Amino acid sequence: MSRTPTALCLEGVACTFANRDDPSQRYTAVRDVSLAVGAGEFVSVVGPTGCGKSTLLNVAAGLLAPSTGAVQVFGQPLAGINRRAGYMFQADSLMPWRTALANVRAGLEFRGAPDADAQARDWMKRVGLGGFEDRYPHQLSGGMRKRTSLAQTLALDPDIILMDEPFSALDIQTRQLMENEVLELWAAKKKAVLFITHDLDEAIAMSDRVLVLSAGPASRPIGEFVVDLARPRDVAEIKLLPRFLELHAAIWAVLRDEVLKGYAQKLRSA
Repeated sequence: MSRTPTALCLEGVACTFANRDDPSQRYTAVRDVSLAVGAGEFVSVVGPTGCGKSTLLNVAAGLLAPSTGAVQVFGQPLAGINRRAGYMFQADSLMPWRTALANVRAGLEFRGAPDADAQARDWMKRVGLGGFEDRYPHQLSGGMRKRTSLAQTLALDPDIILMDEPFSALDIQTRQLMENEVLELWAAKKKAVLFITHDLDEAIAMSDRVLVLSAGPASRPIGEFVVDLARPRDVAEIKLLPRFLELHAAIWAVLRDEVLKGYAQKLRSA
Protein backbone atom coordinates (compact mmCIF):
# COMPACT_ATOMS: atom_id res chain seq x y z
CA MET A 1 0.00 0.00 0.00
CA SER A 2 1.45 3.39 -1.00
CA ARG A 3 2.11 5.84 1.80
CA THR A 4 0.82 9.42 1.60
CA PRO A 5 3.85 11.72 1.27
CA THR A 6 4.47 14.30 3.97
CA ALA A 7 3.95 17.77 2.56
CA LEU A 8 5.09 19.75 5.59
CA CYS A 9 7.09 18.58 8.60
CA LEU A 10 8.23 20.57 11.63
CA GLU A 11 10.70 18.68 13.82
CA GLY A 12 11.58 19.84 17.34
CA VAL A 13 10.92 23.49 16.46
CA ALA A 14 11.54 26.23 19.03
CA CYS A 15 11.36 30.00 18.52
CA THR A 16 13.09 32.33 20.99
CA PHE A 17 13.11 36.11 20.67
CA ALA A 18 15.30 38.76 22.30
CA ASN A 19 13.68 41.76 23.99
CA ARG A 20 14.39 44.81 21.83
CA ASP A 21 14.78 47.05 24.88
CA ASP A 22 16.90 44.54 26.80
CA PRO A 23 18.60 41.96 24.56
CA SER A 24 19.70 39.98 27.62
CA GLN A 25 16.06 39.08 28.22
CA ARG A 26 14.68 36.39 25.94
CA TYR A 27 11.20 35.01 25.34
CA THR A 28 10.49 31.53 24.04
CA ALA A 29 7.21 31.47 22.13
CA VAL A 30 7.14 27.76 21.25
CA ARG A 31 9.41 24.79 21.99
CA ASP A 32 9.64 21.11 21.13
CA VAL A 33 6.98 21.39 18.43
CA SER A 34 6.84 18.51 15.99
CA LEU A 35 3.99 18.19 13.52
CA ALA A 36 3.45 16.78 10.07
CA VAL A 37 0.82 17.46 7.43
CA GLY A 38 0.37 14.85 4.73
CA ALA A 39 -0.32 15.72 1.12
CA GLY A 40 -4.08 16.22 0.88
CA GLU A 41 -4.52 16.37 4.66
CA PHE A 42 -6.36 19.13 6.56
CA VAL A 43 -4.76 19.77 9.98
CA SER A 44 -5.88 22.42 12.46
CA VAL A 45 -3.95 23.85 15.39
CA VAL A 46 -5.87 25.18 18.40
CA GLY A 47 -4.66 26.72 21.64
CA PRO A 48 -5.05 29.69 23.98
CA THR A 49 -4.49 33.27 22.87
CA GLY A 50 -0.80 34.06 22.63
CA CYS A 51 0.37 30.44 22.53
CA GLY A 52 2.40 30.82 19.33
CA LYS A 53 0.02 29.40 16.73
CA SER A 54 0.80 32.16 14.23
CA THR A 55 4.52 31.82 14.99
CA LEU A 56 4.38 28.20 13.81
CA LEU A 57 2.56 29.23 10.64
CA ASN A 58 5.27 31.82 9.93
CA VAL A 59 7.91 29.12 10.41
CA ALA A 60 6.02 26.87 7.96
CA ALA A 61 5.86 29.74 5.46
CA GLY A 62 9.58 30.38 5.74
CA LEU A 63 8.95 33.91 7.03
CA LEU A 64 10.60 33.03 10.35
CA ALA A 65 13.56 30.71 10.87
CA PRO A 66 13.26 28.53 13.98
CA SER A 67 15.82 29.02 16.74
CA THR A 68 16.21 25.25 16.91
CA GLY A 69 14.65 22.39 15.00
CA ALA A 70 14.07 21.81 11.31
CA VAL A 71 11.39 22.28 8.66
CA GLN A 72 10.97 20.06 5.64
CA VAL A 73 8.72 20.56 2.62
CA PHE A 74 8.02 17.35 0.68
CA GLY A 75 11.12 15.82 2.22
CA GLN A 76 13.46 18.73 1.43
CA PRO A 77 14.89 21.15 4.02
CA LEU A 78 13.19 24.54 3.88
CA ALA A 79 15.60 27.37 3.19
CA GLY A 80 14.02 30.80 2.94
CA ILE A 81 10.48 31.37 1.72
CA ASN A 82 8.30 28.28 1.24
CA ARG A 83 7.62 28.56 -2.49
CA ARG A 84 5.20 25.63 -2.42
CA ALA A 85 2.88 27.29 0.09
CA GLY A 86 0.13 29.87 -0.16
CA TYR A 87 -0.60 31.98 2.93
CA MET A 88 -4.04 33.38 3.80
CA PHE A 89 -3.69 35.87 6.63
CA GLN A 90 -6.13 36.78 9.39
CA ALA A 91 -6.44 40.28 7.90
CA ASP A 92 -6.95 40.34 4.15
CA SER A 93 -3.92 41.41 2.15
CA LEU A 94 -5.81 43.08 -0.68
CA MET A 95 -4.28 46.14 -2.31
CA PRO A 96 -6.87 48.95 -1.99
CA TRP A 97 -5.89 50.62 -5.26
CA ARG A 98 -6.55 47.48 -7.31
CA THR A 99 -9.89 45.95 -8.22
CA ALA A 100 -10.86 42.53 -6.88
CA LEU A 101 -9.89 40.96 -10.20
CA ALA A 102 -6.57 42.81 -10.29
CA ASN A 103 -5.81 41.61 -6.76
CA VAL A 104 -6.46 37.99 -7.71
CA ARG A 105 -4.43 38.44 -10.89
CA ALA A 106 -1.42 40.05 -9.14
CA GLY A 107 0.39 36.87 -8.08
CA LEU A 108 -0.21 35.23 -11.45
CA GLU A 109 1.24 38.27 -13.22
CA PHE A 110 4.26 38.20 -10.91
CA ARG A 111 4.85 34.58 -11.92
CA GLY A 112 4.50 35.47 -15.57
CA ALA A 113 1.41 33.36 -16.24
CA PRO A 114 0.38 34.02 -19.86
CA ASP A 115 -3.33 33.57 -19.09
CA ALA A 116 -3.34 35.47 -15.78
CA ASP A 117 -6.53 37.38 -16.53
CA ALA A 118 -8.49 34.30 -17.58
CA GLN A 119 -7.31 32.34 -14.52
CA ALA A 120 -8.18 35.21 -12.19
CA ARG A 121 -11.67 35.52 -13.69
CA ASP A 122 -12.19 31.77 -13.32
CA TRP A 123 -11.24 31.92 -9.63
CA MET A 124 -13.53 34.88 -9.05
CA LYS A 125 -16.37 32.71 -10.34
CA ARG A 126 -15.28 29.70 -8.25
CA VAL A 127 -15.53 31.70 -5.02
CA GLY A 128 -18.91 33.14 -5.99
CA LEU A 129 -17.76 36.60 -7.07
CA GLY A 130 -18.50 36.48 -10.79
CA GLY A 131 -19.78 39.93 -11.71
CA PHE A 132 -17.82 41.69 -8.95
CA GLU A 133 -14.47 41.75 -10.75
CA ASP A 134 -14.39 45.55 -11.08
CA ARG A 135 -15.20 46.31 -7.44
CA TYR A 136 -12.51 47.78 -5.21
CA PRO A 137 -11.90 46.30 -1.73
CA HIS A 138 -13.75 49.14 0.00
CA GLN A 139 -16.81 48.31 -2.10
CA LEU A 140 -16.89 44.69 -0.91
CA SER A 141 -18.39 43.23 2.25
CA GLY A 142 -16.17 41.44 4.76
CA GLY A 143 -17.20 38.07 3.38
CA MET A 144 -16.55 39.17 -0.20
CA ARG A 145 -13.09 40.42 0.72
CA LYS A 146 -12.37 37.02 2.32
CA ARG A 147 -13.54 35.30 -0.86
CA THR A 148 -11.24 37.54 -2.89
CA SER A 149 -8.32 36.72 -0.57
CA LEU A 150 -9.14 33.03 -0.91
CA ALA A 151 -9.14 33.28 -4.71
CA GLN A 152 -5.89 35.24 -4.54
CA THR A 153 -4.27 32.41 -2.57
CA LEU A 154 -5.70 29.44 -4.48
CA ALA A 155 -5.16 30.92 -7.94
CA LEU A 156 -1.43 30.24 -7.51
CA ASP A 157 -2.21 26.52 -7.07
CA PRO A 158 0.03 26.01 -4.01
CA ASP A 159 0.76 22.49 -2.80
CA ILE A 160 0.39 23.66 0.82
CA ILE A 161 -2.19 26.15 2.09
CA LEU A 162 -1.46 28.02 5.32
CA MET A 163 -4.46 29.76 6.91
CA ASP A 164 -4.23 32.02 9.97
CA GLU A 165 -7.71 32.43 11.50
CA PRO A 166 -9.02 33.64 8.14
CA PHE A 167 -12.69 33.83 9.15
CA SER A 168 -12.47 35.12 12.74
CA ALA A 169 -13.81 38.60 11.91
CA LEU A 170 -16.91 37.35 10.06
CA ASP A 171 -20.44 36.95 11.40
CA ILE A 172 -21.47 33.37 12.12
CA GLN A 173 -23.60 32.89 8.99
CA THR A 174 -20.95 34.26 6.62
CA ARG A 175 -18.32 32.28 8.47
CA GLN A 176 -20.14 28.99 7.96
CA LEU A 177 -20.63 29.74 4.27
CA MET A 178 -16.91 30.45 3.89
CA GLU A 179 -15.95 27.31 5.82
CA ASN A 180 -18.10 25.17 3.54
CA GLU A 181 -16.68 26.88 0.46
CA VAL A 182 -13.13 26.19 1.62
CA LEU A 183 -13.98 22.52 2.25
CA GLU A 184 -15.54 22.22 -1.21
CA LEU A 185 -12.53 23.81 -2.91
CA TRP A 186 -10.13 21.73 -0.81
CA ALA A 187 -11.97 18.50 -1.67
CA ALA A 188 -11.60 19.24 -5.38
CA LYS A 189 -7.77 19.32 -5.31
CA LYS A 190 -6.88 17.91 -1.87
CA LYS A 191 -4.03 20.24 -1.02
CA ALA A 192 -2.22 20.01 2.32
CA VAL A 193 -3.74 22.54 4.73
CA LEU A 194 -2.39 23.85 8.03
CA PHE A 195 -5.21 25.84 9.60
CA ILE A 196 -4.87 28.05 12.70
CA THR A 197 -8.02 28.83 14.68
CA HIS A 198 -9.27 29.75 18.14
CA ASP A 199 -12.61 28.10 17.37
CA LEU A 200 -12.71 24.46 18.44
CA ASP A 201 -16.00 23.85 16.58
CA GLU A 202 -14.40 25.14 13.37
CA ALA A 203 -11.30 22.99 13.87
CA ILE A 204 -13.29 19.78 14.34
CA ALA A 205 -15.77 20.49 11.56
CA MET A 206 -13.10 21.13 8.94
CA SER A 207 -10.14 18.94 9.83
CA ASP A 208 -8.72 15.45 9.54
CA ARG A 209 -6.64 16.04 12.67
CA VAL A 210 -6.56 18.64 15.46
CA LEU A 211 -3.34 19.53 17.31
CA VAL A 212 -3.70 21.21 20.73
CA LEU A 213 -1.02 23.60 22.03
CA SER A 214 -0.42 24.50 25.66
CA ALA A 215 -0.54 28.04 27.01
CA GLY A 216 2.64 30.07 26.49
CA PRO A 217 5.35 30.94 27.00
CA ALA A 218 7.24 27.96 25.58
CA SER A 219 4.02 26.53 24.19
CA ARG A 220 4.19 22.89 23.13
CA PRO A 221 1.84 20.23 21.74
CA ILE A 222 -0.19 18.54 24.47
CA GLY A 223 -2.69 16.56 22.44
CA GLU A 224 -3.53 15.32 18.96
CA PHE A 225 -6.92 14.04 17.85
CA VAL A 226 -8.03 12.27 14.68
CA VAL A 227 -11.37 13.58 13.41
CA ASP A 228 -13.07 10.44 12.14
CA LEU A 229 -16.15 12.15 10.72
CA ALA A 230 -17.28 11.28 7.20
CA ARG A 231 -16.77 13.68 4.31
CA PRO A 232 -18.18 15.67 2.61
CA ARG A 233 -19.25 17.77 5.59
CA ASP A 234 -21.57 20.68 6.22
CA VAL A 235 -20.06 22.63 9.10
CA ALA A 236 -23.46 23.52 10.59
CA GLU A 237 -25.07 20.09 10.31
CA ILE A 238 -22.03 18.13 11.48
CA LYS A 239 -22.11 19.86 14.86
CA LEU A 240 -25.34 17.99 15.67
CA LEU A 241 -23.74 14.55 15.35
CA PRO A 242 -23.02 12.56 18.54
CA ARG A 243 -19.45 11.84 17.38
CA PHE A 244 -18.79 15.56 16.91
CA LEU A 245 -19.93 16.20 20.49
CA GLU A 246 -17.71 13.36 21.74
CA LEU A 247 -14.68 14.80 19.98
CA HIS A 248 -15.46 18.29 21.23
CA ALA A 249 -15.68 17.05 24.82
CA ALA A 250 -12.42 15.09 24.53
CA ILE A 251 -10.45 17.99 23.03
CA TRP A 252 -11.95 20.56 25.38
CA ALA A 253 -10.94 18.40 28.36
CA VAL A 254 -7.31 18.89 27.26
CA LEU A 255 -7.68 22.51 26.14
CA ARG A 256 -9.78 24.00 28.95
CA ASP A 257 -7.07 24.41 31.61
CA GLU A 258 -4.67 25.87 29.05
CA VAL A 259 -7.25 28.45 27.97
CA LEU A 260 -7.72 29.45 31.62
CA LYS A 261 -3.94 29.75 32.06
CA GLY A 262 -3.69 31.89 28.96
CA TYR A 263 -6.53 34.13 30.12
CA ALA A 264 -4.90 34.57 33.56
CA GLN A 265 -1.59 35.50 31.92
CA LYS A 266 -3.34 38.06 29.75
CA LEU A 267 -4.97 39.65 32.81
CA ARG A 268 -1.63 39.85 34.62
CA SER A 269 0.03 41.56 31.69
CA ALA A 270 -2.82 44.04 31.16
